[in-house]
Amino acid sequence: MKNLSLLMCTAFCGLHTAQADAADNKKNERPNILWLTFEDTSAYEFGCYGNKDVHTPNADSLAARGIQFMNAWSVAPQSSAARSSLITGCYSSTYGMDVHPVPYDTPANIFFPQWLREAGYYCTNNSKTHYNSTTDNKSCWDECTREASYNSPKRGKDQPFFAVYNTVTSHMGRIRTFHTDGRRDYTQEGIYPELLTLPAYVPDLPEVRSDYAGHLEAVQDVDTWLGFFLKDLKEKGLDDNTIIFFFSDHGGCVPRGKGYLYESGLEVPLIAYFPPKWQHLAGEKASGKDYSLVNFTDLGPTVLSLAGVKPPKHMQGKALFGKYASDEKREIQFALAANQLHHFMPVRAVTDGRFKYIRSYIPYRQFALRNYYQWGMPSNKAWDKLVLGGHNTNPDWAQTFNAHPAEMLFDLEKDPGELHNLSDSPEYAEVLVKMRTALSDHIRATKDLGFFIPTSRENVVLYDKVRKEKYPLNELYNLVELAGTAHADDAPVFEKALSSQYPEMRYWASVGLAQLGAKGELKTCPAPLLALLKDADPYIACEAAYAAAYLGETAKGIERLNNPAKEADRKIGYSLLECLSLDKAMQPAIRVHLADLKDKAETLPRKANEDAGLMARGILVNLGEMDIKNLHGPESYKAGLKLNHGRRPMVPLPN
Repeated sequence: MKNLSLLMCTAFCGLHTAQADAADNKKNERPNILWLTFEDTSAYEFGCYGNKDVHTPNADSLAARGIQFMNAWSVAPQSSAARSSLITGCYSSTYGMDVHPVPYDTPANIFFPQWLREAGYYCTNNSKTHYNSTTDNKSCWDECTREASYNSPKRGKDQPFFAVYNTVTSHMGRIRTFHTDGRRDYTQEGIYPELLTLPAYVPDLPEVRSDYAGHLEAVQDVDTWLGFFLKDLKEKGLDDNTIIFFFSDHGGCVPRGKGYLYESGLEVPLIAYFPPKWQHLAGEKASGKDYSLVNFTDLGPTVLSLAGVKPPKHMQGKALFGKYASDEKREIQFALAANQLHHFMPVRAVTDGRFKYIRSYIPYRQFALRNYYQWGMPSNKAWDKLVLGGHNTNPDWAQTFNAHPAEMLFDLEKDPGELHNLSDSPEYAEVLVKMRTALSDHIRATKDLGFFIPTSRENVVLYDKVRKEKYPLNELYNLVELAGTAHADDAPVFEKALSSQYPEMRYWASVGLAQLGAKGELKTCPAPLLALLKDADPYIACEAAYAAAYLGETAKGIERLNNPAKEADRKIGYSLLECLSLDKAMQPAIRVHLADLKDKAETLPRKANEDAGLMARGILVNLGEMDIKNLHGPESYKAGLKLNHGRRPMVPLPN
């Protein structure tokens, strides 16, 4: 009996130990986390978000089984500024990483995957980075190549992973074909261009319908691509242990989408799926539609929280799920844009879910200043020709080509297309003040560096510099905010700032005087402003030249914009010259330089998106001297045919 009792005790104790070990293993177990990201796609372009013209069964199923976010924003409407926010958990403007697609020096140790690696996760990225930082963008990953995979043999047995895959199958390059000749028959994909429902802010033109159809074909390919991963996870036995995030980097390819701070550029599809085993990490609700305000600053802290890692205090987003999920409900959220390639034009946006506020700090810069990559889309060319060719009959379609107010306010519930500006309506005065104040506070709280001109960001960690030198940021922000909404009695403030030791102050003082000149509230050019035409900084000199053109020194201003002190700075002057060329009153003065513009249009390079040759051609289009269809030159026709016949592959794959 004694031996039997001992045997039973040994068996029981062994069972208890095994159970304890299993419990400990379960306690220490952590989920895998998978980001499946794609490009240039708005939320409204998926079936689960209400689109009846597209077939997306995999995404629709994932949304039905997971959490579908209905108010998710990218932080920026262009990829590099958006990804800079994803990788840091902060607004990219905090680190001066907001100019697309230009890398600047940034502080060390701000990429969050490194903290996951230190916590034992295997981190892979296949393979886009594009973080707008001179720091080695691959340094925070265990693997960052076109072969990087959660299936990597380098990943330890039972080691949890964080894996990112990005497909470019939906990138704008798919329909940036310059023309629509030879395009595939999209009806073979179940997409009927003539039956598509177009947004109200774009004209109903064949090119617009064709581009939209081509992009919806790409959305369906993204859905197929998603299916490859769902299948692989199941086959590898990883589906029960992997949390999936599926989202786009920013809005879509229909004109006035990507690059613009309208909902069409910011609102993204975002789905989070938790397998049953890990649904407790999702909190109270692991499936269904979520209408809370979320943005890209939240995703880094969320991944850390799901992995059991406390997000560092400097992160500006909040963890949505996991051990360190925030109980705080976001009442308002923000977004930013710095430029349309060569056009430096800071813009900010705010929403509370119902109302949307867009603040433009250089209002005389039209939103539709050409990004010559985007203007390779046939729809953009057709839209441009309709409006600038004098054939447009719908003022809604011309809004982005016109100068706009510094402040715009929209009721998203009544006006989802953001076409009816309410900022001057007394009925909405209280809402306007609320939004204006929230944005002003946010800029100061995040120490927004987006108002520093590009030359001030070169060869310096601007984030560290402004703190070390105790830069008067609040003084700068006050000047910036005043510049866009300036009135005649503000002129002395700007005139004083023209002689500031800080180049940003001189720049924004010039903006303020230019705004007064463009509005006709100031008629004469202050001598210190005219002196800035010779400023060593080309951004300051060109902005002062633009102001001078409206303040009685038109010939001198345009001469400076057309003749840079250094040839490398020509694009900066051409940017302002493009602004002026959209004003018919300025066109005669610009025509004085017509022969030179034509020469530059033919002799300067025009193959790359930012070449000055393309910008010269754009100015000629505005002057009526060139058809927009010839913008990219005859060599673009053959390249477009090849693209129209081809199809972007659905890669990368799980490997």
